[in-house]
Amino acid sequence: MTDLFAPFSLRGVTLKNRIGVSPMCQYCCREDGLPTDWHLAHLVSRAVGGAGLVFTEAAAVVPEGRITPADLGIWSDAHVAPHARLAAAIAATGGVPGIQLAHAGRKASRLAPWLDGPAVPGWTCLAPSAAPFADFAVPRAMTEAEIAATIAAFAAAARRAVAAGYRVIELHGAHGYLMHQFLSPISNRRNDAWGGDFEGRTRLLREVAGAVRAAIPDEVMLWLRISHTDWVEGGWTTEESVELARRVKALGVDVVDVSSGGLDAGQKIPLGPGYQVPGAEAVKTGAGLPVAAVGLITEPAQAQAILAEGKADMVLLARVLLRDPYWPMRAASALGRVEALPIPPQYERGWNTLGAWRMDPAIAAPMRPL
Repeated sequence: MTDLFAPFSLRGVTLKNRIGVSPMCQYCCREDGLPTDWHLAHLVSRAVGGAGLVFTEAAAVVPEGRITPADLGIWSDAHVAPHARLAAAIAATGGVPGIQLAHAGRKASRLAPWLDGPAVPGWTCLAPSAAPFADFAVPRAMTEAEIAATIAAFAAAARRAVAAGYRVIELHGAHGYLMHQFLSPISNRRNDAWGGDFEGRTRLLREVAGAVRAAIPDEVMLWLRISHTDWVEGGWTTEESVELARRVKALGVDVVDVSSGGLDAGQKIPLGPGYQVPGAEAVKTGAGLPVAAVGLITEPAQAQAILAEGKADMVLLARVLLRDPYWPMRAASALGRVEALPIPPQYERGWNTLGAWRMDPAIAAPMRPL
């Protein structure tokens, strides 16, 4: 039985447990895309809380690949030093630092979600086809030269990420962003070698995966995040995700992080606890490589069951870790595994004095996840 607190080792990387911080956009950079003190506090607090793997938010590989002007980036050598500070701080507080590399494609040039609208001034978005997402601006279909430049940009960003000290690199092929746009027949209407059938629509992602694997050392883990389905008739399917996972496994992708949706505003998602876990299980079984499960995983027993039942090899948590950075420690207590994830000595006396694990429910309620 796989334990939530068992180490996870691949290549030259060992995670102390099976809990990861999912990439979560913060939209708090200046227009230079450099990490800020917000990123330091946000990510390091979750490393202190006990997560074995801590991913940054999506980092754009080119400026025009940002979702918003306030996105994190890693498109130039000027980004290496501030990323190195962030990666070192995560490592020093017990987590393995990871970074997600991304290009937003037709979902770029927007304001932060709480402002909701186009960026002003904005920029021209690139996509496989001149087909917009919802009421966003119409993108321009990419040329062959622009596709080749994008592949090279991912590889260059990966080299910078390694130089900065990241030990896990994830390629963002999900949630309706550029590589997902190429995968789905809804957004990819090309009739050249980069569209049409499965081979053409998966070509960009496969070439990016191969280029990035070639650009990074063997001892660095390479992950891929996918949306296993578009939740729209005629879109990308779970069966195609399984076949894609088989292909990228041969290219050196180590783990597939299985999410869903984000490509089409008409999606019908059956939300519920662990609603994306069946997709992770399908990829794990069908492609024979490790997977991470995401999506409304909020309870310790739920996370443990996903691993124990062989549905995934890791769980990545997002909103529950925003509500409670110390969720991993609370999970260790709830599952009777406090020895697997001890409280940092700097916090232990105060924690035990408060009796945070065992205090009266009426007092403890404000400390629990919402």
